Amino acid sequence: MLIIPAIDLKDGQCVRLRQGLMDDSTVFSDDPVAMAARWVEAGCRRLHLVDLNGAFAGEPVNGGVVTAIAKAFPKLPVQIGGGIRDLETIEHYVRAGVSYVIIGTKAVKEPEFVAQACAAFPGKIIVGLDARDGFVATDGWAEVSQVQAADLARRFDADGVSAIVYTDIARDGMMQGVNVEATVAMADASSIPVIASGGITNLDDIRALNAVAASGIVGAITGRAIYEGTLDVSEAQRLCDEAD
Repeated sequence: MLIIPAIDLKDGQCVRLRQGLMDDSTVFSDDPVAMAARWVEAGCRRLHLVDLNGAFAGEPVNGGVVTAIAKAFPKLPVQIGGGIRDLETIEHYVRAGVSYVIIGTKAVKEPEFVAQACAAFPGKIIVGLDARDGFVATDGWAEVSQVQAADLARRFDADGVSAIVYTDIARDGMMQGVNVEATVAMADASSIPVIASGGITNLDDIRALNAVAASGIVGAITGRAIYEGTLDVSEAQRLCDEAD
């Protein structure tokens, strides 16, 4: 299982939100490239970037920063989400050196777009399913749909999706522990590998995910915990490697 540090971008800065609320953000750095370097030095094997402004705008806003990080660490797989609603944006990011592009809102509103994206960019597409009480949220989590996350995951089974990033919004940024049960349910719902997100606070959360990793959980995204020091990236990855 991979430990994947998150770098959430808002107005060119590295921030963390609580439950996805843009007006409840903490700025951790005004130099996202330097922050990326910190996690690379800690031994991370993938980075998770989110264009928060883009998620609300419906188009990339912090794309320049994303490109700068991808170019600074050309051998490091980088995944980006936020505001990705068309094939042109995906092509731009892939050309910039991004390894994986995360489709969230568009996957909920136009599920057929995921198949188109997978056909155009094989192996590059991740679906982001962000859920509140099991129902998928869209548009930077501002809207909650009537679509069950597990039902939507099954829809993409045959499309060629590389992974599903599953986020429990209620836990995100709250340092209250990962929702293991919901994450396992997501992994069981389809054959697509799942990356857990939301609430990961310390090594106990990593141990809990490792214990059920065989269900199809291949990674864990962590943000606030590594910025506030309750989780050490190197130690967490070492624990995962030993569990494997």
